[in-house]
Amino acid sequence: METIFKRPEALAAAPTHYCPGCTHGIVHRMIAECLDELGLRERAVGIAPVGCSVLAYNYFNFDFQQASHGRAPAVATGIKRGRPEMIVFTYQGDGDLASIGMAEIVHAANRGEKFTVVFINNAIYGMTGGQMAPTTMPGQVTTTSPFGRDVAQVGYPVRMCELLAALKTQGFIERVAVHSPKYIIRAKKALKKAFQYQADNKCFSFVECLSTCPTNWGMTPLAALDWLEKNMVPYYPVQNFKDLVEQGGGDAD
Repeated sequence: METIFKRPEALAAAPTHYCPGCTHGIVHRMIAECLDELGLRERAVGIAPVGCSVLAYNYFNFDFQQASHGRAPAVATGIKRGRPEMIVFTYQGDGDLASIGMAEIVHAANRGEKFTVVFINNAIYGMTGGQMAPTTMPGQVTTTSPFGRDVAQVGYPVRMCELLAALKTQGFIERVAVHSPKYIIRAKKALKKAFQYQADNKCFSFVECLSTCPTNWGMTPLAALDWLEKNMVPYYPVQNFKDLVEQGGGDAD
């Protein structure tokens, strides 16, 4: 009998620690599928963050490094400059990337470092107990905003794709979502394009994935999917913000 669906070679045969309904696993699988399909697994190096995906190095079947909180882009810069033939990517959450690591990611993008960033935006600090993150929605209840995020006091959620796309440096920047099959198909296409651009030594690439956190949102997994669609997608539009092709950098397809 022919096998038509199996675990990607780039994905380790290991159970994960993620909560039920968490969408980290979906993004992990897409990354693994992209690297396998592009023949890049043997050259891949991932950078694990501090956050829910701190143990990501256990879930992939290729080399991984661990970075200090927010410093994954700095580690990726060093690896990519020292070994430019490697396929280097960071895997970061909103607290790691958009808070303590804000300076790191902005300057890496502005320098045009030729690695790939996979940014998981679930609008909350997951691992540390559900505190308000830079991406937490207006009015959203967290452990540190029990009456909801007050934008008059703490400002509006940070839109990372829009911020990075404003930089003059060439790059590939796209926001995707992983809460339904339709969005997942589009998300994989964006991730694959990001890795292809790196394989072709083209540009910095950044893919933001809107994700759920049922545990810290205090919802069932199904309710969390619906909440993402109704609340996050309108504020965080799912679209491409910058593409090297449109900037005259050549087509990597």
